[in-house]
Amino acid sequence: MKRTIYLLATVILTCFSASAQTLSLSTVCIDPGHGGTDPGAVSKDQKSYEKNFTLDIAKRLSDKIKAGYPEVKVVMTRTSDKSVALGDRAAAANKAGADLFISIHINAAAKSGPNGYSVHVLGKSSKKDRDLFAYNMDVCKRENSVILLEDDYTTTYQGFDPSDPESFIFLQLMQNSNLEQSLAFAQLVSDKLKGGPIAINRGIWQDPFLVLWKTAMPAVLVELGFISNSTDLAALKSESNRDKLATRLYNAFKEYKSNYDGTLALDVETQPSGKPSQDTGTQTGTETVQTPPASAEYGIQIFAGSNLLSPKDKAFMGYTPRIVKTGRLYKYVIGVEESAAAAREHLAAIRKKYPDCFLVKIEGDSISVFK
Repeated sequence: MKRTIYLLATVILTCFSASAQTLSLSTVCIDPGHGGTDPGAVSKDQKSYEKNFTLDIAKRLSDKIKAGYPEVKVVMTRTSDKSVALGDRAAAANKAGADLFISIHINAAAKSGPNGYSVHVLGKSSKKDRDLFAYNMDVCKRENSVILLEDDYTTTYQGFDPSDPESFIFLQLMQNSNLEQSLAFAQLVSDKLKGGPIAINRGIWQDPFLVLWKTAMPAVLVELGFISNSTDLAALKSESNRDKLATRLYNAFKEYKSNYDGTLALDVETQPSGKPSQDTGTQTGTETVQTPPASAEYGIQIFAGSNLLSPKDKAFMGYTPRIVKTGRLYKYVIGVEESAAAAREHLAAIRKKYPDCFLVKIEGDSISVFK
């Protein structure tokens, strides 16, 4: 199982490489939690369903983004009351090459006291506070348990068990490329929701939600109140309050897009490839930033991400990468050669480990896809 999860991690990281070529946040995927035969959390009087609240808020958020940013493509994982498998939700975002994934949910608890909103990014829940860990695992089990409704889910999700903490041991590899941006958006969401219809802020959490686990872009899951709490439920029943919640999520999106687009406009710098250098370069801390070569080089880009990985990271499977920083993205290139023909000879072997890799040209301070 561990090997399967590791290979899945590698595939998802490579999927991100294709969308990393864009220079702005051009596509967002909005995921209304649950739907169809899966109602999600249900109120104590059995009259209110999570699936209906999430769809309404998601549609409102979609409309606001389309009105404010006509150039941004908005993908919805569902637009009606239908069942959508967790894997299909992530697949829709990956297929669209989304730059951001927003999953909207409503929380629930056995007791009526807990209330408030929380924002979640991919990660392994902390065991420092055992009660907190137990709470997080209960929430994750509930949100992930929908996969048990699917036929042959053990094959579909390649060993992911929503009740087994050992299924989450490779989450660190999965989150390397997107955690920084996910946390940045999560912080904006948390801040913008303050003072809104759902009053209590329960903070930002790292948790092993499967729908976040399979996405190949920055992603957050938002729990907008507790359906089991009378105050939160009353707020969610109000159409105007649901619109206010959508507006606050939209305000978080606006600020995140502004920051995202602004950062991607920054310059490019090249990191050492592990090859003997003809130029001593400039020493910066513990790394040497090399002067870009005067002539073009060619190599195979395997993936890209927002965090700088060590050249010895397991994700590189023994290869020593050339690392090119473009704005907030680090692009990882292996099999670097002086000619395109020589680099292309490595492509077939590298594709066996990185199915979505592609040939690139490194010239001066730029990197581009080479056909």
